[in-house]
Amino acid sequence: MPAELEPGGHESPEDAASPAHALELLCHLGPAAHGSTACVAWEPAGDGKRVISLADNHILLWDLQESSSQAVLASSASLEGKGQLKFTTGRWSPHHNCTQVATANDTAVRGWDTRTMSQIYCIESAHGQLVRDLDFNPNKQYYLASCGDDCRVKFWDTRNVAEPVKTLEEHSHWVWGVRYNHSHDQLVLTGSSDSRVILSNMVSISSEPFGHLVDDADLSDQEDRRPEEKSQEPPQDSVIATYEEHEDSVYAVDWSSADPWLFASLSYDGRLVINRVPRALKYHILL
Repeated sequence: MPAELEPGGHESPEDAASPAHALELLCHLGPAAHGSTACVAWEPAGDGKRVISLADNHILLWDLQESSSQAVLASSASLEGKGQLKFTTGRWSPHHNCTQVATANDTAVRGWDTRTMSQIYCIESAHGQLVRDLDFNPNKQYYLASCGDDCRVKFWDTRNVAEPVKTLEEHSHWVWGVRYNHSHDQLVLTGSSDSRVILSNMVSISSEPFGHLVDDADLSDQEDRRPEEKSQEPPQDSVIATYEEHEDSVYAVDWSSADPWLFASLSYDGRLVINRVPRALKYHILL
């Protein structure tokens, strides 16, 4: 990356006379013999020296050595089955000491143990059509979100993958991206070929369910509460807002790493839109 300006210098980065800086190549991920790369995922914790790449039907674990310009292939595994199986996307889990990776191929979602590169779970028909994207709940172990060409977003407990724990059917075309909020995992963002971005409140399967802060003192005051307060129901999962600033397919959505209330979406026509979580919901979550 570009070095800092020299101490005492008066040139600004916008100065046309300033020399252009080129990005420095750290290493190669080996030859292209494994096929066309569909996804590269950095280890979400640790020293950042491990990378997973998905190429055709191969899942490859790389060790990035500082002393070499060539990454070392630490281990690998392959999809086996009928037809030409190919990975479409993958996501590294931030839990379990970063020893699990989820991948998608066709309509299936699979979990892998990076220590042995063996399969630990498989959801054969996770979606009715192609799976487009995956994301792990950052605050709650075992919870995984997936989306695909069947217009659905599904939430899974990887300990029991027989049925999804929740399904969203708010989009009317392929869902290209799904992302959990990094800090408040009840906030889930999705983008679709229907040109819409949808912000959902999945409080029932979040790490902060209704009533998690209730203590004994609160329970002892139940008799003093009015009837309308006693009958208060927990908040329900719902769509918070639908954003329609795009005029073409939304291919990517993501949350800011610096501001938990800020998110961006990118569409096929090159339009980048930045939005904020509604202020009323923000204060409801915080207070």
